[in-house]
Amino acid sequence: MKISTKGRYALRLMLELALEEEQVVKLKDVAERQGISVKYLEQIISVLQKCGYVKSMRGPGGGYKLSKRPEEYTVGMILRQIEGSLAPVACLEEEVNSCERSSSCVTLRLWQMIYDAINGVVDKVTLADLVEWEREIQGNMDYVI
Repeated sequence: MKISTKGRYALRLMLELALEEEQVVKLKDVAERQGISVKYLEQIISVLQKCGYVKSMRGPGGGYKLSKRPEEYTVGMILRQIEGSLAPVACLEEEVNSCERSSSCVTLRLWQMIYDAINGVVDKVTLADLVEWEREIQGNMDYVI
């Protein structure tokens, strides 16, 4: 399984909004800080807005904010909105495995273990965790000469 550029950028965008939780954030500012085109961010924010993860503020000084607190979003929630299923193989994408080989597939157990591990991580880590990690990194950078 590989997370696409769109998925990675969605996490970076949501992190930016979480870091400025009380502020309205302009996509142009995120684009500059993250080195991502505004057009690409517009595509991503559209998906995040439709699913209710962000809200837009119109007018001068407008921009975007998180709809909920950072601790209410997991990385898995965000990635699934952008990427769809995080399953490593197609037969695990549906609730019920309809693959005709599933009862005799030796590797299915492996794929399920990988899928469970992925979900275990992305569903445990929240945006609040990413904010904390970001602040740790920024704090460590103060001491770099």
